Amino acid sequence: MSDPFESRPSSGPLVGLRVAEFAGLGPAPHACMLLSDMGAEIVRVDRPGSVPPDPTDATVRGRLGTVALNLKSADDVEAALQLIEKSDILIEGFRPGVMERLGLGPDVALARNPRLIYGRMTGWGQTGPLAQAAGHDINYISLSGALAGIGPRDGKPVPPLNLVGDYGGGSLYLTVGLLAALLERTRSGLGQVVDAAICDGVASLMALPNWLLQQRGSDAREERGSNVGDGGRFFYNSYACADGRYVSVGAFEPQFYQALCEGMGVADDPDFKEQKLGYLESRNLIARAETIFRSKTSAEWCAIFAVKDACFTPVLWPSEAPHHPHNAERGIFVELGGVPQPAPAPRFGRTPGRLQGLTPIKPLQIADVLAAWDWEAANGKWRSI
Repeated sequence: MSDPFESRPSSGPLVGLRVAEFAGLGPAPHACMLLSDMGAEIVRVDRPGSVPPDPTDATVRGRLGTVALNLKSADDVEAALQLIEKSDILIEGFRPGVMERLGLGPDVALARNPRLIYGRMTGWGQTGPLAQAAGHDINYISLSGALAGIGPRDGKPVPPLNLVGDYGGGSLYLTVGLLAALLERTRSGLGQVVDAAICDGVASLMALPNWLLQQRGSDAREERGSNVGDGGRFFYNSYACADGRYVSVGAFEPQFYQALCEGMGVADDPDFKEQKLGYLESRNLIARAETIFRSKTSAEWCAIFAVKDACFTPVLWPSEAPHHPHNAERGIFVELGGVPQPAPAPRFGRTPGRLQGLTPIKPLQIADVLAAWDWEAANGKWRSI
């Protein structure tokens, strides 16, 4: 028998890592995308008759394929357990207790495969009063203290897409936990459960803002648009230009602040002469800066600051980002199936990651997957991590 998956273009530091992904939404698929981009071999388990993933969805790219299993059937549960036996990682994003009721909970899975890293992705966590409650990104970042500080000074809290909760506090923390558990497994030889909850991750992301608010004598305040990092300072803000486009400035350090003032033509203005960190002083400077930036188009401001190191950038829409010279030269975006998508990140010098294949995900038979992974183990082609 030859390798049935020999055409796969696997590359990256996780080549040889096998992942059983129980299909879901949100951060769990994104975590699998990251693992796939780093070389992991991912088989997706979904319900029979389920709608195939949208082939333009970057978060489901790079899977080896999908196996359809009816997890209410004892035979299919046994097939899932056989897949788990041959996997390094299991990832599921169901509500607490669902996998246990299916007969696929951590105790059962680790009994079948003691080396398994069992990744659990939820919003509220496996325990707590809200563990069984429904929720979405906006709810998790609300209760973790993040949403309250995002938005205009005199306006309502504004959800920052689903970047802070689902991905920042969710999939990234799950991925870090999985990789840490893999590292520990090299010492102990044993797997473990990685319980990643979005509310936990977002609270961790809030470490610095929370610390600043607690400092005695700090000017930080629990008021939107009033702090250094939330639009409360003139030199760390975004501004509308004459053409309706926006630019952003982040000139926090003195040398960048000086360059910003020079580019704006206010270097000799006594109001701007000294970088002011105070909240009340900054409100007046923000109003003046808004008037100054509205006097020119975004292209004109970009030309002025092209020769100044002032932490200045245009604000681009996602459709524009792939065409910016910096992004284009670095290859930050690639095309997959004719659709621009983010390239694998981070970058590795010796074992570079790559997109592992085209979408849509092809259907697989569980018997073929098990046979293929048995073949690999017997022939040593892909060494399990």
